[in-house]
Order: sequence, then C-alpha cells, then structure tokens
Amino acid sequence: MTADVQAATVADLIGAATRLASPDRRAILGITGAPGAGKSTLGERIVEALGPERAVLVPMDGFHLADAVLAARDLRHVKGAIHTFDDAGFASLLERIRQQRPGEIVYAPRFDRHLEEPIAGSIEVRPDVPLVVTEGNYLLADDGAWPRVRACLTECWFLDPQPDVRRERLVARHVAFGKSPDAARAWALGTDEANAALIATTAARADRVLRVVEG
Repeated sequence: MTADVQAATVADLIGAATRLASPDRRAILGITGAPGAGKSTLGERIVEALGPERAVLVPMDGFHLADAVLAARDLRHVKGAIHTFDDAGFASLLERIRQQRPGEIVYAPRFDRHLEEPIAGSIEVRPDVPLVVTEGNYLLADDGAWPRVRACLTECWFLDPQPDVRRERLVARHVAFGKSPDAARAWALGTDEANAALIATTAARADRVLRVVEG
C-alpha cells in the first residue's frame, strides 16, 4: 500500500457521505478494498444513517457469476476472483443509475450469502434518491469494463484496515456461512489473499485511502 492512509471514524464518513447526498444531483459513492476490509459494513451503516429517502446500497456482489457458470468454466475454486464477475453488467447498471431519468425505476441484483448466488431484481433504485452507495473489491481495477465503473463514481474510498484484523474477519465470515474453521482459514489465506494482492495495486486510483477507527 503506497497511498497515504487517513484515519476516520464511521461518524466522519457518514458526514462525508451526507454531503454527497445533494437533492440537486445523483451521486454514486464507491467503497472498495480487499476482502474483509469492512466495505459492506460501512456501506450499510451509511445507508442506515441517511435513510431510504436519501441513500440506497447497490453492492457489486450482485454481479457474481452463478455457480453453474463457474462450474462450467472450472472456476468454482476461485469464486470471488476478478474474472468471476460480470464486470460489463455492473458497469452498465451504474451507467443507468448515473443517468437515471425522472420516473424510471432501476432494479439491481443482490448476492445471497446463504445461497451463494446472485438474485436478480432485488434492489429498487428510485430516481429521487440522491446517493447510491456501491461497494466491492474491484471498483478501481483497470482492465475489462472496470474503468467504466470508476468513471461512474462521484467518489471512491479505499478501506485499508490492519491486515491481521482483515484476515480474522474473513475467517469468521467464512465460518458463519458454513465453512469449517480449517477450510475458512485456507480460503482466507489462499483465494482471498491472492485477490487482496491485486486489489492493493488499485488503491492509488481512490479519492481517499481510509482506516476506520473507533470514535
């Protein structure tokens, strides 16, 4: 990690997101970082604080390729890697959201962690909601359709927690969703860590590199 890391509390970041939620324009806030960085937690807290009239969460994870597709391509063992997402579909969704017309409803997919599958048409994005928060690992990647994603973002924040904290969060998450402790640690230190190394190279493209602290 070469970019300067700023310490910020959740309250600080809610305040920054609130300033983006202007009724005069649509803003899209991206939150990125390695697996276990706390992206979904921060996104959820921002949207909860602002309320449904001012913010909606549209995660990148809704664009996971389905398990049947991954199995057909022999990619099931690296699920979560950059090439296991529909980057063009995600970019197209954000372009629609950025250009959303009055009266138009956009429906986005979500990822069900219990089913381990994306579910289409699960998130309603209304045109009068000023702030869309999107979070995911590869928002700042520079190949495929990912640059189109970056172009849609009003701001993008890169979360950079302490590595040991991030890895322990990952292990706990994998256990919570059904992996044995040994399998959870193997996945966190294998597939997840390989993805984290790639994601770290994208931090310089963020508007802010952040370490969330208590306060």
